[in-house]
Amino acid sequence: MFKNISIIGDGGMGTVLAMLLSEKGIAVRMWGYDRRQLEQIEQNRENKKFLPGYKLPEQLVFEADDARITDGADLLVSAVPCQFMRGIWNRLKDYVPQSIPIVSVAKGIENDTLLRPTQILAEVLGEKRGARDEGPGTRDEGRGMRDEGRGTRFAVLSGPTIADELARRLPATACAAADDETLAKEIQHTFSEGVPWLRVYTNTDIVGVELAGAMKNIIAIAAGIIDGTGAGDNAKAALLTRGLAEITRLGISMGARQQTFAGLTGLGDLVTTCISPKGRNRSFGERVGKGQTAEQAQSATESVVEGVATCKSVVALGVRYNIEMPITQAVYEVLFENKPVQTAIADLMKRQLKAE
Repeated sequence: MFKNISIIGDGGMGTVLAMLLSEKGIAVRMWGYDRRQLEQIEQNRENKKFLPGYKLPEQLVFEADDARITDGADLLVSAVPCQFMRGIWNRLKDYVPQSIPIVSVAKGIENDTLLRPTQILAEVLGEKRGARDEGPGTRDEGRGMRDEGRGTRFAVLSGPTIADELARRLPATACAAADDETLAKEIQHTFSEGVPWLRVYTNTDIVGVELAGAMKNIIAIAAGIIDGTGAGDNAKAALLTRGLAEITRLGISMGARQQTFAGLTGLGDLVTTCISPKGRNRSFGERVGKGQTAEQAQSATESVVEGVATCKSVVALGVRYNIEMPITQAVYEVLFENKPVQTAIADLMKRQLKAE
């Protein structure tokens, strides 16, 4: 069990994890890219921008000095949105000890490179393995995420974990995934022990867990569009079911295990994100369904709507692996090609009939 943890990122998830860990007696320091914003959080003992209404523990330490982020730390938590990870970790990489494990809580796939969060970490921190898929049909080389020279270990903490509900101490579950099962168990105990309202499971399918966490945000945007248009619960149920099938097809082709997508980080996270009024991606989609442009819907929140950028990446992965992804393609056309929502829905319903 880890005793000294540095959290990189001061958004909602980074903040609530800092609260959770600090309250159970773990020494936690939190870093943010904007010194002034971090100072405001420290002064107010509240993250009014990303997690308003919750007082932060007095024992939580805020660290704006890049060079001191890992002082005494035995675990780093990367709570930086996927599309910003490369810039942040390039800034910090000289201060990251070679052997310290890093657990990512980001959900997305980087544009252009099509890398998952742990692959971005591996590439930036100088790993030789886990950098890129070479092309269609290749197995993902992200398993094991360990370089013989550097020794850094990577893991993922994912699942149906909306930050506001965690802050309210409502019952929740998550999954710690790592190729190194010992590391997964260490993270499991660190986040679960002494927290009766959070149960963490382990998983060794880091590829599937990251892909499921990324792709469910696209389906959540589509679910929000369904809500915004008033298309009904039948339509939403069909969307979740066929969306999960779409996610699973691509995941298996990239080397993930099928059962992962039926678990907490697959179906569990998908359901939560598609039904919760707190979900950023669903709420964004609802605004689009009610007639706002993608730009207007994004400007209505200060939070990053990961599914928007991820949609571009997943369309590209679908082409790379020759996987049919009609829902993802429809969301892409609505967001980036100005296709009318009702036309997109009608086109999905008119697709050629087939077996389930």
